[in-house]
Amino acid sequence: MNGADAMAKCLELENVKVVYGYPGVAIANFFDRLGNTGIRQVLVRTEQNAGHMASGYARTLGEVGVCAVTSGPGATNLLTGIATAYADSIPLVCISGQVESDLIGSDGFQEADVTGAAESFVKYSYLVKDVNDIPRVFKEAFYIANTGRRGPVLIDVPIDVQKAEIKNFQYPEEVSLRTYKPTVKGHVQQIKKAVSELKKAKRPLICAGGGIFLAGAKDELISFVTKHDIPLVHTMMGIGVLPTDHELNYGMVGNNGTVSANKAMQESDVIIMIGARVADRAVANPDTVLDNKVLVHIDVDPAEIGKNVGPAIPIVGDAKSILQDLVDTDFEIDTGKWREYLKQYRSIRERVRVSDKYVDPVAFVALLSMAMDDRSIYVADVGQNQIWSCRNANIRTGGRFYTSGGMGTMGYAIPAAIGAKMADEKRQVVAVCGDGGFQMSMMEFATMKEEGVDIKVVVLKNNYLGLVREYQHYSLNDRYEMVKLGTYPRLSDLARAYDIDYYLADGMEGLEEKIKDFLSAKNQAIMEVTVDANDTVK
Repeated sequence: MNGADAMAKCLELENVKVVYGYPGVAIANFFDRLGNTGIRQVLVRTEQNAGHMASGYARTLGEVGVCAVTSGPGATNLLTGIATAYADSIPLVCISGQVESDLIGSDGFQEADVTGAAESFVKYSYLVKDVNDIPRVFKEAFYIANTGRRGPVLIDVPIDVQKAEIKNFQYPEEVSLRTYKPTVKGHVQQIKKAVSELKKAKRPLICAGGGIFLAGAKDELISFVTKHDIPLVHTMMGIGVLPTDHELNYGMVGNNGTVSANKAMQESDVIIMIGARVADRAVANPDTVLDNKVLVHIDVDPAEIGKNVGPAIPIVGDAKSILQDLVDTDFEIDTGKWREYLKQYRSIRERVRVSDKYVDPVAFVALLSMAMDDRSIYVADVGQNQIWSCRNANIRTGGRFYTSGGMGTMGYAIPAAIGAKMADEKRQVVAVCGDGGFQMSMMEFATMKEEGVDIKVVVLKNNYLGLVREYQHYSLNDRYEMVKLGTYPRLSDLARAYDIDYYLADGMEGLEEKIKDFLSAKNQAIMEVTVDANDTVK
């Protein structure tokens, strides 16, 4: 057994089913030995998307996604995928090949210090120097990636280490890291303090983030919210923690959030923030918004608590465990008047420019999401399409909403949707993109076809980088520089090139029927939706 054999064996023992990647000489030995296993190898068309596919896969199964690339440009291309996963706390193990050990530091061909380059956006990274360390390194990597605050771990393996003979392969049964001990159980006294504040509250509110999904705590959250009728708002990553039309769901907070959600944040007296960072996109001015109210901040990562605003009651621990403790604690609270007060803000909608000549993107997103299956996965890209989707997609019980929330990475939707569909082939998966983000990952249509992955892709096409153009409209006096995409590619011809069904929605007439036909297509399908370039999210 050599190092490459050992790497493949480690993945087998971790029950890995799929590896997304792109080969090169520095990683070819690993892929060669992986071919002797039952693990599926998926060849992406650019390395960044290996990270995004692994991300969609991980989010759907609640397991670690795995990707592997070669050294130099292969590894540096993957960095955006790693950073995107890190910003949203998605567990990945990312394997990169490296030049031979004695060439490291000599500026050899396709050498790059990838562990150094990735330092600020990985949970941990390894440069394997001894082939006998491979079992320990892989065991630790999977453990670190999928415990505590989840995130990507990088393993960089030189060619000579992959070829070297391993003397005694023993995969560790357990991991014991002296400096890494994630807290699971919340402190009993802190939980009692939180309950005490809730009992006194007149206007309590829960703000839930993506950590609810990562902890598998959705059921516990719903039990707690419904037991006490506490209004809930969510961050962008928390879309779907409660069904969109649930009577206690007041929508998404932040600059791009709903009036009802932001009003609830402003008017509440006790906020239970759980599985969410107090980040600028969700809480633009935390000191102002959180003034004169009690903040209970629950997070598995102690570094996030107090980073942007000091909580009155910090609780470090796993969301699932802490929510179960809260559910099991008996107390009474009357939220009737508070909920009645918030109802008046539900009907307030931001006005959106609508043209009779084009499709109204707000109406389209609502119609699309309602036509999708209850357990479907809606994957939004980044740009205007993301904001329209976040505000107007109807996510029902069992459904999920994925997007790049923390990093805002264009081109995320298609590869993430492919990964999500591969994780659960029975679920309907739809990727919604703008024409800018679409062109950053449309090459993955080849991967989708070669792998037989049936996803549906929507392109909201306005021939511009819409969100930047909107900023230029409001802030730069309509000076539209570097935002015109033009009319290419012709999506109908592109669909033919990849043997994908093509649908066109160029107006509101017959839109519901077109969406129904698109979603029911037996083949992979793309729908081009023409949108007025003057439409804005504001």
